[in-house]
Amino acid sequence: MTSVDLMRLIPLLLLSPLFAFAQAPLPAAQADPLLPTASEAVPLEDIRRFVEVFRTVQSVYVDPIDDRTLMQASVRALLADLDPHSAYLAATSANELRDDVQGMYDGIGVEVEVRPDRSLKIIGAVDGSPAQKAGLRTGDVIVAIDGRPVGATRQDDPSRALRGAAGTAVRLSLLRPGESLPRDITLVRQSIALASVSARLLEPGFGYVRISYFEGDTADELRRALARLKVQAGGPLSGLVLDLRNNPGGLLTTAIETADAFLDGGMIVSTRGRTPAANTLYRAGPGDALAGAPMVLLIDVGTASSAEVVAGALRDQRRALLLGARSFGKGSVQTVIDLGNGDALKLTTARYYTPSGRSIQAAGILPDVILPGTTIRGLREQDLPLHLRGDEEVTDAYANGVIVEGEAAILEALRRVKQAAGVRLSARRAG
Repeated sequence: MTSVDLMRLIPLLLLSPLFAFAQAPLPAAQADPLLPTASEAVPLEDIRRFVEVFRTVQSVYVDPIDDRTLMQASVRALLADLDPHSAYLAATSANELRDDVQGMYDGIGVEVEVRPDRSLKIIGAVDGSPAQKAGLRTGDVIVAIDGRPVGATRQDDPSRALRGAAGTAVRLSLLRPGESLPRDITLVRQSIALASVSARLLEPGFGYVRISYFEGDTADELRRALARLKVQAGGPLSGLVLDLRNNPGGLLTTAIETADAFLDGGMIVSTRGRTPAANTLYRAGPGDALAGAPMVLLIDVGTASSAEVVAGALRDQRRALLLGARSFGKGSVQTVIDLGNGDALKLTTARYYTPSGRSIQAAGILPDVILPGTTIRGLREQDLPLHLRGDEEVTDAYANGVIVEGEAAILEALRRVKQAAGVRLSARRAG
């Protein structure tokens, strides 16, 4: 999560003008909402109320608060009530975000979501990281770091305490679904290199590629991995299993390039928002890296965001069979906007749509074949407070998310891709 300046590139899950493949703007809904409009002035009464509350807190609150701290809190609150993915990023957080996009940082290698009580729910662990090796898994909730309750201070991002110099230790207290008492675990931080693609041959001619995250050079990594597999196979692959389980997303740019690698033209995704830049169509260029060889794609509740873009494109284009469990359901795009002083806004600016024109926001993608897994409550987009309402969202109280783990799913995917390859070979011979 290229060497392009991130704060100008704007995509954590976003739309970028930096693509080699075809794209065409959709009609814009209205003028840029980031620019003030004379016709919608803030009512003077509201301004007075804000100043009154500001001064009252400043003068009456139990502990003294300086103007800068109180103003920063006001700005953070302005974004906190929008949706779970919009946030004000102080300079330190914005810099950490740049590091993430470049694919390197020091920490324990875990993707987290800040919950309303400021605890940290684990979305996924980076392959080979201290967090993964220690057994941290999706659904675990970090409630204390080094003996201090998470979110005990006013810092804007409680997850920052997980980072630190490589070689230093951090003690976590975490709650695991189904357990009544927290467990303590000590991890040693290390430099996390986000090698987002791993690959191997499952059987002669049949490859397996896992993408754990979409960062700057994921698409290049994918192309190199496919080239290695072809060398190992002694020729073109007969089929491929693409594993996007527990992939929390990342850069939309690289997700689109990834989908493009397996498509010989056609729509990949479209985005729709209020600004001209937010209304865009992304199409695949000619050339399929597998030359039409069958694919099976694995997903589960940990498959989110950009990973859902890839899954939606390959399924709608009938390029891959989807196995696993319903995906997370994050169908929105965030733009990172540099404020000039080092701080930044991460702002939701668009929804994205699969080639069939469907928004997966708060609904997710249902696979073609359901696989068994571990059911955990509260892991989906629709469970997040203040989430954007989805076009196909179904209110089902506290939704269940299913994590599909282990090699059994890969073996089932291999069985099905071999079956499809056999049908394809028979059709060629008959023709």
